[in-house]
Amino acid sequence: MSTKILTAGTVITMDPVQSRAEAVAITDGRIAAVGSVAQCRAEHPDAELIDTGAAALLPGFVEPHSHPIMSGIATQAPARSIAPWDAPAWSDIEAIFADAKANTDPATPLLFAGFDALLHKRPSPKAPELDRIFGERIAVVTDNSGHGVYFNTAVMKQHGWDVNPPADPVGAHFGRNPDGSLDGQGFETAVLLAVAGPVLAQLGNPLVSAAEYYAWMSRGGYTSTSDMTYDPKFKSAYEALAAAPSCPLRVSMWEMSTTDTYNAAESFSVAEQLLVKQGVKLWTDGSPWIGNIAISFPYLGTEATRTAGIDPAVAGGMQSMNYTREQLDAVLDVAAPTGWQMAFHANGDLAVDLALDAYQDALHRHNLLGTDHRWRLEHLGAGTRKQFDRAASLGVHVSMAPFQYYYWGDLLDGQIFDHEHGSRWAAFADAVASGAVVSLHNDGSVSPPTPVLNIQTAVTRRTRAGTVHGADQCIALDQALCAHTINAARTLHRDKLIGSIEIGKLADFTELTADPYAVDPAELADTALVSGTWLSGERTDLAAFVDAVSGSDTGRHEHLAEHPRNTCC
Repeated sequence: MSTKILTAGTVITMDPVQSRAEAVAITDGRIAAVGSVAQCRAEHPDAELIDTGAAALLPGFVEPHSHPIMSGIATQAPARSIAPWDAPAWSDIEAIFADAKANTDPATPLLFAGFDALLHKRPSPKAPELDRIFGERIAVVTDNSGHGVYFNTAVMKQHGWDVNPPADPVGAHFGRNPDGSLDGQGFETAVLLAVAGPVLAQLGNPLVSAAEYYAWMSRGGYTSTSDMTYDPKFKSAYEALAAAPSCPLRVSMWEMSTTDTYNAAESFSVAEQLLVKQGVKLWTDGSPWIGNIAISFPYLGTEATRTAGIDPAVAGGMQSMNYTREQLDAVLDVAAPTGWQMAFHANGDLAVDLALDAYQDALHRHNLLGTDHRWRLEHLGAGTRKQFDRAASLGVHVSMAPFQYYYWGDLLDGQIFDHEHGSRWAAFADAVASGAVVSLHNDGSVSPPTPVLNIQTAVTRRTRAGTVHGADQCIALDQALCAHTINAARTLHRDKLIGSIEIGKLADFTELTADPYAVDPAELADTALVSGTWLSGERTDLAAFVDAVSGSDTGRHEHLAEHPRNTCC
């Protein structure tokens, strides 16, 4: 077994016993020693000494909540991103539309991902507007939240919906004109599947798109991620990506409770270190940005909400629940005895209460109170200190979404919700103070894969515009780094393998161009840049990874495009 010793300006271990080091020795993909260069050399005198050139070497960042394959299919070429960070204004989107029309085969359908009525400051498009832009060419626009889709008349004609409008699927609905005909809008998973699925299936190689998204996550500093909407139909694709040379990510899976197999075991053709199914996922409510989260306080009637089509008279409240308590109990009673780790999406405070009520009773019914079950709550934008305390007392982990505050914070406070609730959205300090295990996530592709920016946001409460709301909800840098390393690893049940630089763990690292403790927290994302990642003691080669996937037999993965994402925010 060959051994190598890596050095950097500093090694930040996230191990409370030894928080800093000069070097780390690696044998057979695992950490063999941590300490000074002299200590590592004394233990491994024949090891190759490698200077990473990084100002700081950290454990690889962990993304506890994402959707990597479907994010790749929905956002990477040949799909085109119109998300607010890529196209801030409608004029930018129009330019992307024009380029797509001019530079692609007229017979090829067009897919654009990431429209956001609140951030783009205009109503969601309907068929007449898309008809004016695209004419007879099939064109689909997905909402950045993952809960909406917009399409032109050419799409309706393709399906015969122009003369025979479909009924609304269970749990989803089409927008309609007064005469019952479709207006070019649709909401929730079943409609997204019906509209976007056939388009995605015609757009090319979905596995290459997924590989490009893996590479994007790696460039952001992630070495481990999750799929919170796993479907067994993705299995062969995940195996192919994991088997490719220099694969940059480990993936943990939570299967959707809407499948027929969510309670079944899953095995993969690669090592469990790379792929593992961990649990079951469901959604108690929807997205703040389209008005369907379950909250006890009202949406405001402002220019922003009116433009986004959010009607305070019907938005929010208990009607935004996706499940009844009885339906939640039924899923829990199937999954809990099997030992699956549960994960419930819950944005609104009413949704969090419903999830905690269901969790508490199910943990009691199945004799799991006080055990290391690590059941999860996701996002908790409107979560309160009382709810975080309750989660901690039940052993429930909370995974929070800094991007919600970073991108939408200036709207949340006073334009979407009142100051009392909007200013404390994503209450990081309350969550940490409760004693719950707190992690941070990007929820790709709802936001770009930017863990360093997540950390900056949690520490400073600065929005994209640089303003601060709810300054009392800032957390310390140590706490934020833990939330994207060791705490996120704990939430994934992977903390014995990853999340800190300790002897015996896998040698997964992220290189930064600055020591995060030595820079202005408000400039962290612009100063402490990711310069590379390592997986099992090998520096990732993203070009080799993408090239290998591009050159593989990917025809058997075309079915992936038939399953558009159901993201969470």
